Amino acid sequence: MASPTSTTRNPAGRPDPLTLEVVELIGEVVARFHEDYESAAAEHALTGAQARLLSLLCLEPLPMRRLARRLKCEPSNVTGIVDRLEARGLVERRPDPSDRRVKVAAATPEGRRVARSLRESLRFAREPLAGLSEDERVALRNALRSMLG
Repeated sequence: MASPTSTTRNPAGRPDPLTLEVVELIGEVVARFHEDYESAAAEHALTGAQARLLSLLCLEPLPMRRLARRLKCEPSNVTGIVDRLEARGLVERRPDPSDRRVKVAAATPEGRRVARSLRESLRFAREPLAGLSEDERVALRNALRSMLG
């Protein structure tokens, strides 16, 4: 059986044309999803960073440092984003139950409602995926999971 490397690279070590096409298509999907996400966030009077932070907090309350790591930005930036979301009643700060010295940010019920509405307003991914059969969506999901390890 051929190794994964031998099936995706030619003898000169360059990716094969199919791999290059897939990489280009993934890039286009990411760009179009990002554009749709930014547009959906703006419809809810949020920046993309605010929307991403709010979405993370809908999964679980998180300390500022962990939010910063997940968003790949400085903790001071996260503090400003949380401040703005808190002023709108979408996020609140609470003591961390495991360490009362630490504050966590958590989505409020209104924040969860806004995040759900934002997810539901994303059109780019939903519309093309609806055109795929269930078997095609399962295959795509499995391929993406495999790529992510």
